[in-house]
Amino acid sequence: MLNLDKKNLIKITFLVSLFALIFAYFVEYVLGYQPCNLCLIERIPYLLALIIIIINYKFNHLEKYLILLLIFVFLTGTLISLYHLGIEQGFIEESPLCDLKNSSKILSKEAILKQLEERIVSCKDVAFKIFGFSLTTFNIIISLIITIVFTKIYLTHEKNK
Repeated sequence: MLNLDKKNLIKITFLVSLFALIFAYFVEYVLGYQPCNLCLIERIPYLLALIIIIINYKFNHLEKYLILLLIFVFLTGTLISLYHLGIEQGFIEESPLCDLKNSSKILSKEAILKQLEERIVSCKDVAFKIFGFSLTTFNIIISLIITIVFTKIYLTHEKNK
């Protein structure tokens, strides 16, 4: 059985976060799939996790608080992804968040023409799937697992120093 200690779980989370971001940019820039606004927002927890983990290596005495921050970051990521999945599945209406580019009331003629030329991606459209699942679904699974793992680490932090 795998016996993963806290340090290795933090390293794995760093690698998973790095891989998630690299994969998202690969799908966008190499494969040419345009992300919606929620897809872009779903990248933020992974970026924050990278920053928090790097800070943790510099300021190890703050580890317990940084682990708590990671729980909050990935719990938020899970909730955002669940919201996005609800939109993809048609359970939830698209919000103005999905249309941030067009939310401005005052548009010049040039801005309107430019927007018409752009391909606007809806949050309810799933452009890229792996094994029949959207990347949002994988994001829910990954974020939830990381949230659970770090909650367990946080609750047993004093015991595992």
